[in-house]
Amino acid sequence: MIKLSAVVIAFNEERCIEKCLKSVAPVADDIVVVDSFSTDATPSLCRAFRARLFQRAFEGHIEQKNFALDLAEHSFVISLDADEALSPELQDSILKAKAGWKAGAYAMNRRNFYCGKWIRRCGWYPDRKVRLWDRRRGRWGGVNPHDRVIMEKGSRLAFLKGDILHDTYGSPGEHLAQARSFAGIAARSLRQRGRVRNALSMLLDPPFRFLRAYLFKGGFLEGRAGWRISLVSAYEVFLKYRSAMKGAP
Repeated sequence: MIKLSAVVIAFNEERCIEKCLKSVAPVADDIVVVDSFSTDATPSLCRAFRARLFQRAFEGHIEQKNFALDLAEHSFVISLDADEALSPELQDSILKAKAGWKAGAYAMNRRNFYCGKWIRRCGWYPDRKVRLWDRRRGRWGGVNPHDRVIMEKGSRLAFLKGDILHDTYGSPGEHLAQARSFAGIAARSLRQRGRVRNALSMLLDPPFRFLRAYLFKGGFLEGRAGWRISLVSAYEVFLKYRSAMKGAP
């Protein structure tokens, strides 16, 4: 059976971090947490759990996750954010993968909990993610804040049953604040890559994003939560383009 490291990034996640660590404990032989100098009880909770805790200023999601990756004791890793946890079914699937590793990487579904409700529409489920892989063959890449694992060419990808349980936002206000933050990060990435859109994109893309989530992806079936998710998603796109065009930090 292979040895597995769990790598987690965190910042002010005292509400979720214990659930995250308890969920990876049955499958991991090593647990690493990289904390962005939390001001709440996150560090002490990690130490009490006997996770290996490191603190580092946050420079970006991709950069932080790759830093955590390099601290893992083992070549095979499961990567989570602090507000995520493994379902019992996914734990079983990971244990089976450890006993008979057959791929370069494994993908799994992520189920999102929003304002007291599990969301299965709006494009939020199955929300498939690669989170279990051989770190010698892949690293975090993509564009901040929307990072993804990029495997070397020829790596075999398999799928595991079970869900990553993602505790997203406790209130619409939290969602809106995160959307503003993500829009700023995405705008900086656009400017760095020289891909600033024009005013037409700023006007047309947000309504399309809303219609895609609310109508085409079934958000209307989620009631008020689906409406909020779709609206904030469109607003985030608008803010991203406006910030990129204005050159705002």
